Amino acid sequence: MTTVAILDYGMGNLRSVAQAMRTAAPEAQVMITSDPEQVRAAERLILPGQGAMPDCMANLRTSGLLEALSEGAKTKPLLGVCVGEQMLFGAAEEGNSHGLGWLDGSVVKFQLNEAVDANGAKLKVPHMGWNRVNQTRAHALWHGVPDEAYFYFVHSYYVMPNDAHLTVGSSVYGSAFTCAVAHDNIFATQFHPEKSGAFGLQLYRNFANWRP
Repeated sequence: MTTVAILDYGMGNLRSVAQAMRTAAPEAQVMITSDPEQVRAAERLILPGQGAMPDCMANLRTSGLLEALSEGAKTKPLLGVCVGEQMLFGAAEEGNSHGLGWLDGSVVKFQLNEAVDANGAKLKVPHMGWNRVNQTRAHALWHGVPDEAYFYFVHSYYVMPNDAHLTVGSSVYGSAFTCAVAHDNIFATQFHPEKSGAFGLQLYRNFANWRP
């Protein structure tokens, strides 16, 4: 039985993520934990995030989980969700903060200017709602998820990788932006799989079975 630790550092849609993970992979042992030793013992890690990037980083640092997360991220399958994806990168425009810097790139705010949607309505920040995701390259976590499937977004900032190969998914809001990244044992999404219906559950199911 695979064990999945959802890191509870005080910021994140924890229960929704846990419920989705349990529904997608009922054979897995899924725990929400703030215990570093449980994080170290788990086989898979999920880093959720919700709210402001500076607050998320501050809470992670004071939670006592950062060292265990850093150790696990070297070898264990790690899934970042929403701000959990942004935290994997470096400099962030939100509050002039800085993420973990494990992936090369930055976090920037939407600059929509006079961009409009298909109906001519002006686009607003935050970007909120369902949007198509283009799978820019193949990955095990896309198994069973059709290209251009809809996922649910709530965000004002997005990641901008310096290495284009990190991008495995993109979406369009005013212009194209990266919404899913992958590197070795790390996969992360700007969208919320736990709020994205059947295809979100499929992504969590794939994560439970992923052997990077």
